[in-house]
Amino acid sequence: MTKLLEMREIVKQYPGVLALNKVSIDLYPGEVHCLVGENGAGKSTLMKVLSGAVKKDGGEIRLNGEMVEYSSPFESRALGISIIYQDFKLVPELSAAANIFLGIEIKDSIFLNKKEMNVKAAETIARLGEKLNVNLPVSKLSTAERQMVEIAKAIVGNVKIIAMDEPTAPLTSKEIKNLFEVIRKLKSGGVGIIYISHRLEEIFDIGDRVTVLRDGQLVHSAEMKAVNKNDLIRLMVGRELAEEYPRNKAVKGKEILRIENINSDKLNNISFSLNKGEVLGIAGLVGAGRSELVRAIFGADKISSGRVFINDKEIYITSPEEAIKAGIALLTEDRNLFGLFLNLSIRENISVSSLGNMLKGFFIDKQKEKSEVKKQFGQLRIKAPSIETGVEALSGGNRQKVVLARWLETNSDILIFDEPTAGIDVGVKYEIYTLINNLAEGGKGIIVISSELPELIGISDRIIVMCEGGITGTLSYEEAGQEKILELATKFSGGKHSQKVKNAG
Repeated sequence: MTKLLEMREIVKQYPGVLALNKVSIDLYPGEVHCLVGENGAGKSTLMKVLSGAVKKDGGEIRLNGEMVEYSSPFESRALGISIIYQDFKLVPELSAAANIFLGIEIKDSIFLNKKEMNVKAAETIARLGEKLNVNLPVSKLSTAERQMVEIAKAIVGNVKIIAMDEPTAPLTSKEIKNLFEVIRKLKSGGVGIIYISHRLEEIFDIGDRVTVLRDGQLVHSAEMKAVNKNDLIRLMVGRELAEEYPRNKAVKGKEILRIENINSDKLNNISFSLNKGEVLGIAGLVGAGRSELVRAIFGADKISSGRVFINDKEIYITSPEEAIKAGIALLTEDRNLFGLFLNLSIRENISVSSLGNMLKGFFIDKQKEKSEVKKQFGQLRIKAPSIETGVEALSGGNRQKVVLARWLETNSDILIFDEPTAGIDVGVKYEIYTLINNLAEGGKGIIVISSELPELIGISDRIIVMCEGGITGTLSYEEAGQEKILELATKFSGGKHSQKVKNAG
């Protein structure tokens, strides 16, 4: 069978970094070829070269045996290549339909045929097993809905090759199942798919072959049936991981945070507490109100009633600035949209929330700023040439480390992590779990939201479960199991409900 795609000995050099060192990968029609590796291994860079968004410095690309040269995503799309990036490439002001057909608009003579584009966009979304008002601007859509638009954008039209870079990171299990059905249909139609994911269970579910990159080099390529999960982890990180979820050994201290009867348009009578040294997990399906809850605590969303206590003292938080002053930090789910200034450097991103501590008179003490940033840069092992490197050039895992570093600089006592490991490789995940444990052992109170139930069960001391804006139960570490959590996560289906939660311990 003729190969659909061959990328031979691809080289990409950035100042101070050899991002790709003679990397080769190929793809057959109707195949899912999985590409794995730690953040910074070169996976996304290789896909940007494939798309034409990044110019290669060496090597060649062949389609159906013929060498091709192109220099833009528009040209690669014309050749039947489509990319779903880890970072959304959508225009927020345009509708979902307009984004889906961006660059391949349907026209009547010289005018756009918006009606036909809306119909075909809705049909494409329906192929994904979902419903969506395609007339809505992307800025009004949830993270999962924006991912659906990205996927629809990739599969619309006559595509032959689709590269998917972490397509399931914001999706529910139902949405992932629907996506896999679409992938299988595309395979049966002869489409070749390069699939990147840090969720290794997905690799074994959907993949035919797998290629492992590490530090910009190809280290292994094999049929899926010839490797197991431990093999892939060892190849990706270059070492054995002692355990997937290191346990928090902190002794739970006194109550640090108490929430009493919080209500809003998305939340109903929420009550819970958090102790020093505790990792408290929040579980629930998409739309359950998890992110809305922590945003309300952080002052980013307005509450209609309820009380918040820190160290047994009632406080009134109406903005994120007030939350930060009160010792609360929030690492948001969408780090690129809400967590980072992509046009600024690592140094500027890390120091921005703690500049008040770096003043020398009326001016910022640049030496102190650099010293503090370099300390976090080293401790979190951020992979970049220097602290002056632009955040936009970093991989997803290293961007997450920059957000973490910023909040660690504020020395907050309560840290809230919303999907902290989404789109992050197993090696960096382990580092983040260890960091969370270290923070807890240092007396911090930690709240973690995660859609990955094994992760939430593995790192939490307690888990509260939400459904439709209310809390439906609290589980200790010993009680927590995936079936029990899912039972509580689907307990109600007819609107908001309330249930005051008893504190465990």
